[in-house]
Amino acid sequence: MPGIRFVTLSPAALSALVDGDLSAASRAAGTPLSQYLVDENWLWRIRLDDIGRDPAAAEWIARAAVDDAEGFVVGHGGFHGPPDEDGVVEVAYSVAPEHRRKGYAKAMLRALLERADADPRVTAVRASIRPDNVGSRATIKGFGFRKIGEQWDPEDGLEDVLLRTRK
Repeated sequence: MPGIRFVTLSPAALSALVDGDLSAASRAAGTPLSQYLVDENWLWRIRLDDIGRDPAAAEWIARAAVDDAEGFVVGHGGFHGPPDEDGVVEVAYSVAPEHRRKGYAKAMLRALLERADADPRVTAVRASIRPDNVGSRATIKGFGFRKIGEQWDPEDGLEDVLLRTRK
């Protein structure tokens, strides 16, 4: 499995990504970012709003995933926010199309679960996955998630809700 490291995307980096300024975003992040992150600007707008409402959310929500050996961005990952009142965080990750099916999603998920497990406030990690998303289902297999229900997402439609309690 490839090694990855996460680089926090500061509000300055997120703003530059929203503006389509890859150069400024890379400078703000301290590492070369990718066009894939610029193309995800819809998400960075949401994350900037999240940080505006709760500055402590910044440490949870926006990170570039970088191949540890080669130094290139393979995607992004984080959580939808800090732990809620029950200690639950929802995991989120995405791999750029050219880097899919190489083990990066599992590497990101493993690192995110380690991050969650290291925080005593976190009691469980949630994942929401469309029933037809075979790739995401394969990614979480073996990490201890179990289906606890379903929800309707305005963007993605029907999703299964899965939960993994703290180990």
